Amino acid sequence: MLRTTDVHFAYGHGRARTEVLHGVSFEVPAGGFAGIIGPNGSGKTTLLRLLAGTARPDRGTIALGGRDIRAISRPELARHMAVVPQERRLAFDYSVLEVVTMGRYPHLRTFEVEGPADLAIARDALARTGTAHLQHRAFLTLSGGEKQRVVIAAALAQIAASRHAVLLLDEPTAALDLRYQLEIASLLRELQARLALTIVVSTHDLNFAASLCRSLLLLRGGRVLAHGETASVLTPSNVRALYDVEADVQHHGHAGHLVVVPVARTSA
Repeated sequence: MLRTTDVHFAYGHGRARTEVLHGVSFEVPAGGFAGIIGPNGSGKTTLLRLLAGTARPDRGTIALGGRDIRAISRPELARHMAVVPQERRLAFDYSVLEVVTMGRYPHLRTFEVEGPADLAIARDALARTGTAHLQHRAFLTLSGGEKQRVVIAAALAQIAASRHAVLLLDEPTAALDLRYQLEIASLLRELQARLALTIVVSTHDLNFAASLCRSLLLLRGGRVLAHGETASVLTPSNVRALYDVEADVQHHGHAGHLVVVPVARTSA
């Protein structure tokens, strides 16, 4: 289980201090699929950084499997939890296999290089994401959707064999066309079912979240607007409070999930 309790976080110091999260509490059960949604500046990416342990809350706690992540070393935490960022920038023109093998870094000792077992895990991750045929291609030559699949493969290689495997994704469909959005949604659904991963995804796309997530955390101004099962949280009134937008929210029989149709901005 991944749990945050009364988490506060601010950037800066003194008079320049800007608090971006105010008492955020929520939990994701082991094997859960949760979405964090909210407008720009709501604190979604900051919350992901805190969950991943790359930043620490000023107040409150974050626990993984009942352990405060502050008590878990960075290498150990990285073996259980991997982040798929919005964009992956590389300094050199690495091959796809090299990029995925980099995910094995928390499993290696200082100055140790990847061995046959690490390469086997990397190739397995490529196969699971449907990118094995790309392993010798230069990463920079890939399309946006292919890059996203490869970065997810690197994350899988990182958390392979973890009993508390958590995958954190920050806007995984940003800048992808409709076809690749559907492909990434299908991939995440399949990985979650096959590997029993705990997945937390930050997204602006309400329909993407509705199609995948079993629970949602709604953030506005760094505060929790609502949290719970998707069907109970994704309502017209909550969409209005979150985005100042009137929306029609209906269950789509063919799609099999809620669909959100923005109708108009609310009046000032």
